[in-house]
Amino acid sequence: MEQNIKAAIENIRPYLQRDGGDIEFVEYTAEKVVRVRLQGRCNGCPGARMTLKNVVERVLREDYPEIAGVESVD
Repeated sequence: MEQNIKAAIENIRPYLQRDGGDIEFVEYTAEKVVRVRLQGRCNGCPGARMTLKNVVERVLREDYPEIAGVESVD
């Protein structure tokens, strides 16, 4: 599952990089939560939470509905 999530994140990455941001996979927990680290302009951006939920989580859960959610860590 972790490899599938990493591959999906690689597909999301160019959209974030286009705006000066980036994303790094941190872990997939036993509770089925994906933890990521937002980088670049995404780190601390007022819209980061919306990007995380409306883009990253939505895309991941479309392919892998068993994912409970996506969280950002520092």
